[in-house]
Amino acid sequence: MSLRTAVRAFPTLLRVGVSEALAYRAELIVWVLSTTMPLIMMALWTAVAREAPIGRYGAPDFVGYFLATFVVRQLTGAWAAWQINFEVRQGTLAMRLLRPISPLWSYAAENLGAFPMRLLIAVPVTLLSLSIVGGQAVPQHWWGWPMLLVAILGGWLITFLANVAIGTMALFMESSQKLMDVWLVLFFVFSGYMYPVELFPPLLRSIADWLPFRNQIGLPVELMTNKHGLQEALLMLGRQWLWVLVMGVFAITLWRRGLRRFAAFGG
Repeated sequence: MSLRTAVRAFPTLLRVGVSEALAYRAELIVWVLSTTMPLIMMALWTAVAREAPIGRYGAPDFVGYFLATFVVRQLTGAWAAWQINFEVRQGTLAMRLLRPISPLWSYAAENLGAFPMRLLIAVPVTLLSLSIVGGQAVPQHWWGWPMLLVAILGGWLITFLANVAIGTMALFMESSQKLMDVWLVLFFVFSGYMYPVELFPPLLRSIADWLPFRNQIGLPVELMTNKHGLQEALLMLGRQWLWVLVMGVFAITLWRRGLRRFAAFGG
């Protein structure tokens, strides 16, 4: 199927994805409950910063940062690695390959289909942050809003493409679950999910700047909470989308090579 035909079919796939998200809403709620780590970190860091600011973060800044982290986490989440790993091991990937569209489009639609329900969680939390922190909880300049949307899209793409690459590794080994565990550990350390990246020592911060993880969570959160000027934000967005390009090429190349090894049997 050509790219043009796949794009035309994508809205239908999205509607199917939304229907599935509604059908499995209980699982989605469980997933949301598993992403409350920013709320725990918020309690810890605000307690630490109550005596004196840490860097440029006082107690109210940590409240705004971690509520924004919780919101961004809802909007950039993906679970394709678990789907692909499971379907490769069970052989059910063969059913997707029989369809006249690449399974990657289906995975993307199913992951994005949960977006409306995630907004039902993200919007009230953003309003709560506005009531607690004030205007600093959202972009203060007109250019901040489109940049935030672009950064959230870039963060989701990096997360999804990393999931595709890791899930595809199940075609080369028995299971890619352990690889996903390693990825998640690095994500928790370097993404800004548990603390702002700028609080790292200089050497670790330089490393974090060039890894993909900060672009998944930290950058959208920093844009949402007005931590960068226009020039710096543009530079960081450019770096984020360079990672989107790199991850896209890597994931698709790995997927195509992996499919040559796929074989399923059944009756």
